[in-house]
Amino acid sequence: MMTGKRLVISALVLALVQIGFLSWIIAGRAAILRDGKQVLLKVEPIDPRDLLRGDYVRLGYEISRIPVKLIANVPAGKLTSDDTSIVVRLKRGADGYWAAAAAWFGQAPAPAATDEADIVGHVAEGWDLSAATTIAPDYGIERFYLPEGEGMAIENDMRVRPFGVRVAIAANGTAQIKALMDGDKTLFEEPLY
Repeated sequence: MMTGKRLVISALVLALVQIGFLSWIIAGRAAILRDGKQVLLKVEPIDPRDLLRGDYVRLGYEISRIPVKLIANVPAGKLTSDDTSIVVRLKRGADGYWAAAAAWFGQAPAPAATDEADIVGHVAEGWDLSAATTIAPDYGIERFYLPEGEGMAIENDMRVRPFGVRVAIAANGTAQIKALMDGDKTLFEEPLY
């Protein structure tokens, strides 16, 4: 049987481990937001409400539909397996928005140049690459939460004028939404912590 002192020490160690784990997750996200390469993606709204977390804008991007012909290394079996990763090389267009220039399953053959950025997404299982013309990667930046009551108005505005999302991309291709943009105006910016 544990003594009272051992029980208190065990509880403190467990609490410190939990706090350390949560801090590690938060610090990792903040590091991407602070140090990641920033790109601007054109968005397409999808739907604005989550019953548990409140208003949000579900976002689709031009890079959410990658033409199969853009993928340099289509697998021999021409089917994607469970949670296949894809690297999409982005390049800035004349309009300021970044778009897909090339893509690879697994890893890019060479690092991105200074005027490029690589974003990593995941492709669901079962895409028949011999029949599909596009695939739809998930980058983990498909939702942006907003203050209560703002979701529907912003979704309606997105249907009539261009919106963008400023995204920070870490060196390993992980992306975080940094800000929601209405043209050149920043509407909402994510805090580091």
